[in-house]
Amino acid sequence: MRTRPFQQIDVFTHVPYRGNPLAVVLDGAGLTTDEMQQFTNWTNLSEATFLLPPTPEGARAGADYRVRIFCPGRELPFAGHPTLGTCHAWLSTGSKPKREHIVQECGIGLVRIRRDGGGADARLSFAAPPLKKSGPLDDADVTLIAKGLGIARSDILHHAWCDNGPNWRAVMLASAEQVLAVKPDAAILGKLDIGVVGPRGKVGLVGPHASSTHALPDGIDFEVRAFFPGVSGLAEDPVTGSLNAGIASWLISAGLAPPTYVVRQGTALGRDGRVYVAKQGNDIWIGGGAVTCVSGMVTL
Repeated sequence: MRTRPFQQIDVFTHVPYRGNPLAVVLDGAGLTTDEMQQFTNWTNLSEATFLLPPTPEGARAGADYRVRIFCPGRELPFAGHPTLGTCHAWLSTGSKPKREHIVQECGIGLVRIRRDGGGADARLSFAAPPLKKSGPLDDADVTLIAKGLGIARSDILHHAWCDNGPNWRAVMLASAEQVLAVKPDAAILGKLDIGVVGPRGKVGLVGPHASSTHALPDGIDFEVRAFFPGVSGLAEDPVTGSLNAGIASWLISAGLAPPTYVVRQGTALGRDGRVYVAKQGNDIWIGGGAVTCVSGMVTL
């Protein structure tokens, strides 16, 4: 064991302790998978990441760094808030990208990240990876999700697979208020895990805010919530980059959202996350703020 530089980053916020926290070990060299997993479980956070040099293949393809992403109990090929939080930590060391965009190597391959703006309002955005599975959910899934959320089947206006690594199923309700009122039943939604390999059975909720005449002051367009089976039962994620990336690919292509919009997430947990979505050309960029809350050394 030795001391390694460590940061805890709050992601999808410019205000500390209002977003989604992430543990980042800035030097993961020499750690085994079991050691990374054990440390992740110990942090009691939704994810922890470990920075590494790119693989030879990644370096040849232009990767600036490699990251391994863990949540309690398993490793993830990709996740949104760990991508932005790890990039924020990497940049804080004075590291510079080789090209126009920062290029992260992770389980799904290479992910481009860009910096928008400067100063206290600067944001990082990642290019949403392509969906591994899309299209409408099976009716049996939709019926089960409605039952597990305690709503009528008719309350689900639209639904789709939004699988971009995490196996998200997403449903749209009529309003943000309806999304916030949902009280999920862990016993019912937990059945979605049966027979599915990897991170699975995840359910994303999205609902529009009121029309512009009643819009919130900061222009929020959608309220999002994310539920997934955790180690000790059904969990809710404060702010979820991968889900919002999948939802954006779905909603924009289906004409259910404009090319640029803002999401609020974490409200039900007392957080106040913001996710900024922008389609430019063939890319959908998922962005948000990031702030360092803890900086020091960790013994691993």
